[in-house]
Amino acid sequence: MTKTSPRSIGTVAIRWHGHSLDLLDQRLLPGEEHWLTHDGASGVAQSIRDMVVRGAPAIGISAAYGVALAARHAGSGDWKAEIGQAIDELAASRPTAVNLFWALERMKKVFAACGSLAEATDRLAAEAEAIHREDLAANLAMAGHAVAVMEESGTFSVLTHCNTGALATGGYGTALGVIRRLHEEKRLQQVFADETRPWLQGSRLTAWELARDGIPVTLNADGAAAWILARGDVRWVIVGADRITANGDVANKIGTYSLAVLARHHKVGFMVVAPSSTVDMSLASGADIPIEEREGSELRQIRGIPLAPDGVDVFNPVFDVTPASLIDVIVTEQGVVRNPDITGMRKLFGEG
Repeated sequence: MTKTSPRSIGTVAIRWHGHSLDLLDQRLLPGEEHWLTHDGASGVAQSIRDMVVRGAPAIGISAAYGVALAARHAGSGDWKAEIGQAIDELAASRPTAVNLFWALERMKKVFAACGSLAEATDRLAAEAEAIHREDLAANLAMAGHAVAVMEESGTFSVLTHCNTGALATGGYGTALGVIRRLHEEKRLQQVFADETRPWLQGSRLTAWELARDGIPVTLNADGAAAWILARGDVRWVIVGADRITANGDVANKIGTYSLAVLARHHKVGFMVVAPSSTVDMSLASGADIPIEEREGSELRQIRGIPLAPDGVDVFNPVFDVTPASLIDVIVTEQGVVRNPDITGMRKLFGEG
């Protein structure tokens, strides 16, 4: 069994050692690079809940490794019950990102076929490693599909939201993977990165990751996006996704919907980049997606510093839903869906 994580391109956020899992604590970036080491599923589930690890693909990968750890450290008694309980705990960690449940379903199928704890230990670890490798390969494929869609000549700027890079995936990135490829092909003029309130993934993570990798990035307040698009330099808004439904509606970080509206008004292309594991053909539309809401303290303060009156009511959804009618193209490793609707989605992904 492999003792190291599959090779990543760009910043590494997940390190697998066979007997333990290291997760880069993304809550502390960019000020501190601190790794948390887990040797069981409960710690991995807690890290997912607490947003130590975030980004739909990275959550799925981490959960898969959590199941592998549950097998490695299960007792010799009712090991099946122990592993099953671990899977349930991981499934309860975050409600919106479908990659979590997709990865756990893959692990459950392998688990169900295991006749002994030793077999489960080896096969579950191998499956988690395969999920990790496949995510990296998917990122590279998506980048190729996406840049082929972009017919602009010369260099141009893009705007992105939240963090969709190597930190949020198995390596390279989804939306940021496309941006990396544009940079590699010398087609990228500038990346405008929304700060992405309230967790500031854009300022803490995207700006840090791109600057670290030598990709030209300008950080902007979320509220500045309209003015940036109005200036005419940005040709594409490129975002990731946490769940895509059968009609092409997309759940992504809160603020994505407003960007799609702005892009349509300013005649700027709007591209969603996500692996096929993010597509949930069992849901008819975005109205069926469970939207996670988090506690109000995330808006009332930052790292203990008050920003608003204590106890004021807060509306803090983590995600919003962008209607398919506002999306120009959805890109996955399987191919692209232009002007997505249920017909185009079924053509590429089947009936679900």
